[in-house]
Amino acid sequence: MATKHDWTKEEILEIYNKPFMELLYEAATIHRLHHDPNTVQVSTLLSIKTGGCPEDCGYCPQAARYHTDLEGNDLMSVNQVKAQALRAKASGSSRVCMGAAWRNVKDGEEFDNVLEMVRTINKLDMEVCCTLGMLTENQAQRLAEAGLYAYNHNLDSSEEYYKEVISTRGFEDRLKTIDNVRKTNVTVCSGGIIGMGETVEDRAGMLVALSTLNPQPESVPINALVPVEGTPLEEQEQVPIWDMIRMVATTRIVMPETQVRLSAGRTQMSREGQAMCFFAGANSIFAGDKLLTTPNPDVSEDMEMFKALGLNPQKPFVKKSQPESVDAENSKFQNLGEKPKWSRPGHTIDRNIAAQQKAKPKA
Repeated sequence: MATKHDWTKEEILEIYNKPFMELLYEAATIHRLHHDPNTVQVSTLLSIKTGGCPEDCGYCPQAARYHTDLEGNDLMSVNQVKAQALRAKASGSSRVCMGAAWRNVKDGEEFDNVLEMVRTINKLDMEVCCTLGMLTENQAQRLAEAGLYAYNHNLDSSEEYYKEVISTRGFEDRLKTIDNVRKTNVTVCSGGIIGMGETVEDRAGMLVALSTLNPQPESVPINALVPVEGTPLEEQEQVPIWDMIRMVATTRIVMPETQVRLSAGRTQMSREGQAMCFFAGANSIFAGDKLLTTPNPDVSEDMEMFKALGLNPQKPFVKKSQPESVDAENSKFQNLGEKPKWSRPGHTIDRNIAAQQKAKPKA
């Protein structure tokens, strides 16, 4: 059966709001048609450059404008990253996702170092993913040439609700970056966050934006907001597990071939809750005690859960063959010194401004 690319918000809402058992059964049936239900892809998320981000994302402790007591660090060295990748591989991860708190990629020494990190990890026979902010077509080509397997660029929410969370960049920049990645052989990882105060219609809107991409993203992370003190969303209530299961199940139905990743918020979920998410179609997780800056279950806990549920970690390069890494000196795509004009929408978000003001020391 061909994958459907013209989902409407009404159709997705109808799925999301089905009786719970019916929704679960439908999602699990579709999951088994396209995936091994006993295999889960395990990724390790590594913050290679933490804090100091100029964006105003309402959920993020890495935004320089909010007072979150986050300890920032400069870009890690290639050797530091290699050591962390080897540790991740030994613990059962098949992918390393490197995150840098940048608004967008800038050509220069730091990006050259990231390209070397990509080559290094790919040569360890691990899938490499990066999340570095917006990037141009040439920058995407350079990452592809280095051996990048996936690029993560989340849509975060629906286009409508996005404006209530972020004012420093536009939703269209997210789509443009994904389009630039699609001009290479790199796979796309793009999802969002629930529990930011959005409506169920907004959740459906986000899934419309993702599912109507052609091809659909190979990986879709579903995050539950982890409220961090000092951020504008610090007082949001925790998302009920039922909402997470419904979101996973709906994602699985509208994007049958995608790997659905159970991402942030797992520390607040019971093993039983996570098991229901796996049953509903989640087949990827982040392992390790931290997701960039927020807590995550320890790897040994996850392996115990896998054992109890009879789950096995997915081997690398099962869904797509391993890319070749071209060394820097043989690279066809060079540093162009690009300075693209990414959008700055210009509207204001009251709660973001309030959090920023709160962070200012009193005179």
